[in-house]
Amino acid sequence: MEKMVQVVFFGPGVTVNWVSMDFSVSILPANPAENVSRDTWVEARLIHTFMRFALPALSATGVMTLVVVALLYGGVGSTALWLWTSAAMVSMLMRFTLIKVYQRTLRRSSGPPLQAFITRYRWVWTLSAVIWGASSFLFLTAPLQEQFVCMLILIGMGGFAVGTFSSYLPVFSSYISGLNATLVAGLAYQLLVAGGTLSDINTFLMIIMVMTYWAVIRVAGRRFHLAQRANFELQFENSKLIASLTEKSNAAEEAVAIKNRFIASAAHDLRQPVHALDMYAGWLVAEPEFVSQIAPKIVRCTQAVNDLFNSLFDLAGLEADPLKVNWQSIDLVALVQDLELQYAPLAAERGLQLRTRARPVTVRSDPVLLKRLMGNLLSNALKNTHQGGVLLALRKRRGLWCLEVWDTGSGIDKAHQQAIFQEFYRIPSQGTEQGFGLGLAIVLRLSQALGHPVGLASRPERGSVFCVELQELHPAES
Repeated sequence: MEKMVQVVFFGPGVTVNWVSMDFSVSILPANPAENVSRDTWVEARLIHTFMRFALPALSATGVMTLVVVALLYGGVGSTALWLWTSAAMVSMLMRFTLIKVYQRTLRRSSGPPLQAFITRYRWVWTLSAVIWGASSFLFLTAPLQEQFVCMLILIGMGGFAVGTFSSYLPVFSSYISGLNATLVAGLAYQLLVAGGTLSDINTFLMIIMVMTYWAVIRVAGRRFHLAQRANFELQFENSKLIASLTEKSNAAEEAVAIKNRFIASAAHDLRQPVHALDMYAGWLVAEPEFVSQIAPKIVRCTQAVNDLFNSLFDLAGLEADPLKVNWQSIDLVALVQDLELQYAPLAAERGLQLRTRARPVTVRSDPVLLKRLMGNLLSNALKNTHQGGVLLALRKRRGLWCLEVWDTGSGIDKAHQQAIFQEFYRIPSQGTEQGFGLGLAIVLRLSQALGHPVGLASRPERGSVFCVELQELHPAES
């Protein structure tokens, strides 16, 4: 929560002028970081799988190029053969360059950059398929044995594409279509220029066989792609489940640690006033004539024990049962006035000024829980302020209303600004040891239950400000 505010607050004997205060600590956790959607994650994994097989497929293509050249050398026109070989080598070089670019910059990438890369350059694989299919114009004029071997190579490349290219279906489809279309075109050209009925029938049957085979290859590639997609979708769900279980396990371990710290700190804080009560009671029994001196001490110790138990019961109640929020429209002027009446005596007792500023604004919240949250912030500010005063003010920040609690206390160093919302945490050597370290922990629980983010800004030796964001209730929503 980033906010810039400018406030001048005057307390008795103290002037505090804070300019450009930055609410850099947001206590209520924001929504979880946006995770990649399942479809985006799966699509990225499929592209990575395709690129992982791209280099082995390119190596196989290079070997097959040498085999075809060796087979056709001397059996077809040398010019046509070298033109085809040059085109095949250029397409392989383009594929190799793209693979290296991917390995250098996109191997660990996902989302739009990876998708844009493969979408922009997938035509290179289509071009390679067209060039290989065009080899039929060469080998169909060669002796029958060379024709048979070259045809097997093309058919094998189609089958090989099922395992290497079908991960990314658009590339596989265009590759198979390009290879099939040019091979059929070569056969059709042979049908038109060849002579003899037997040759025409054989070529025509070969065209039918090639088209049938390529239809089967497309179906096989699509099914293999769907199997890979289903596998990655299952991996995604498993990873989400593992992450959820890990988070819950960590939360359980943290809860155990918190409970242990809770019990240890509670026992420590309870031992001191109880020990003092025992000592004062023994003193009173031994010397009853000092009752006027001992009784106030017993009262203070009893009050400390009572305050600790009240805080423990409040926190335990928030931990044990989910809070039932009673959403209502709340008049903030009335809420601020009630808080002023409740805490003005405590401020006066400590020689501090409690000032309030509010305006007629209606918000949606739970009046009891919101009053409890703000009461804890006011109580915390009054306990930790030794001179000056406390200001409870309502202000609008970036379209949202904020209830702010300002104090002229000793401030909170950045190193402690997150930790003070933990149970029993008290800043050492800063005049804040008199509490039990539970008030702000309760504030955190209430802010999470109400959905009212709590921001904190502080300057050591100048004071602190806590800001509670509220959503204004418009007349149409009442």
